[in-house]
Amino acid sequence: MTSFADLGLSPKLLKALEKTTLKQPTPIQVQAIPHVMQGRDLMGLAQTGTGKTAAFGLPLLHRLLDIGHPPGPRNVRALILAPTRELVTQISDNLTIFTKGTPVKVVTVVGGASLNRQAMALARGADVLVATPGRLIDLLERGDVSLQNTGYLVLDEADHMLDMGFIHALRKIAKHIPLKRQTLLFSATMPKDIEEIAGTYLRDPVRVQVAPPGKPAEKIVQGVHFIPNGDKAKLLEEYLKKHPGEQALVFGRTKHGSEKLCKLLAQWGFKVGSIHGNKSQNQRDRTLTEFRNNELDVLVATDVAARGIDIPGVRHVYNYDLPNVPENYVHRIGRTARAGAEGNAVAFCAPAEMGELQAIEKVLKKQIPVIGGAPWAADIVAAAPKPGQNRGQRPGGGRPGQKPQGQKPQGARPQGKPQGQRPEHQSQAPKPQPKPGAKPARPMGGGGAPTRSGNGGKPRQQGAGRRG
Repeated sequence: MTSFADLGLSPKLLKALEKTTLKQPTPIQVQAIPHVMQGRDLMGLAQTGTGKTAAFGLPLLHRLLDIGHPPGPRNVRALILAPTRELVTQISDNLTIFTKGTPVKVVTVVGGASLNRQAMALARGADVLVATPGRLIDLLERGDVSLQNTGYLVLDEADHMLDMGFIHALRKIAKHIPLKRQTLLFSATMPKDIEEIAGTYLRDPVRVQVAPPGKPAEKIVQGVHFIPNGDKAKLLEEYLKKHPGEQALVFGRTKHGSEKLCKLLAQWGFKVGSIHGNKSQNQRDRTLTEFRNNELDVLVATDVAARGIDIPGVRHVYNYDLPNVPENYVHRIGRTARAGAEGNAVAFCAPAEMGELQAIEKVLKKQIPVIGGAPWAADIVAAAPKPGQNRGQRPGGGRPGQKPQGQKPQGARPQGKPQGQRPEHQSQAPKPQPKPGAKPARPMGGGGAPTRSGNGGKPRQQGAGRRG
């Protein structure tokens, strides 16, 4: 069996690894590390939880240790870009462990944190800068950082970066980096756009792949439960009570709906927290720390948490709302069964989500086993609201003392005011005599194009996610 020492890593890195839980390199690490150490551009494909961070981080640090002098004021030697704050933090935490006892300096910049403090951290330069694209552009525009001497560029979770609208930010950042560089691209899925990105930014890359794109970890037991939208909360409560003391991640479609579900679960006595785009960075960090320290049993999140959360204790993932982007399903359930452990993933499917379920199964190249209910008939699916209407907005319930939400038809208005819709009192007020030619009123439950998790129902615009 291959060891980290067999890969030729620096003795200083090997010493740091001895103090971690990493004892043997994973397949993606075995394949990628030698190529990166040789200076080759590389495209790495592997599902979440397989050790991609060490696959690019260890050989990158190995090469930086050989330089032997500081990078210079505001200069960056290696740049690692990731789409979410959580993923940036995870990468930075791992690199900090690997560099313990070495002169290598790792700096992190993300949106939602003090721009001035980040500028001060970069004043003396950084060997490795881990950043979200939006915040890095802010610092570049202020002149707080220079990429003129950056010899290494890593794009982690590149497919998710494209999905979040960072392609324009990536192009802007790439103009600041020398063409003579080593570029590494890592992703868990392989949409067509990634091939184009690789052709643009990588030179004669080596391609390493340890699992077919879109394939989840083998030890994840998957299942789908067909359930009306209004009954999902009670079903979730039943599942959570079956596994007391075991940590669970619950994914919702919208910021608004996820927060309402979190509050409902808290009322029912669960130790629960939430992270989504409406939370400040400090709130998100604090909640993740509490979850990591087992102070919380349940974490409700939008797709902001689908990547970048590496918590070995997560045993259950519940897709309360199915994702619009089918590849995100793979990343969501990849939060369990980390590093070879076992885990369970249950998808809740309402009539309006049959299209999403079919798209997910197409990516998986197999059907998800049915563990509850029965697939919805075509007429029920046809009568369900269109995507973006009354979906993921209301946790439902039917608990004593609450309105019997689960008995409402699929087209009923959710409680509360979803993001991006008219105020509730306006949409409910009857308009007995609409003027000829007036704009039609929105249907009950909201309308518009399909939304993406964590975006509050607002359409994604160019440069979305700029806040990092």
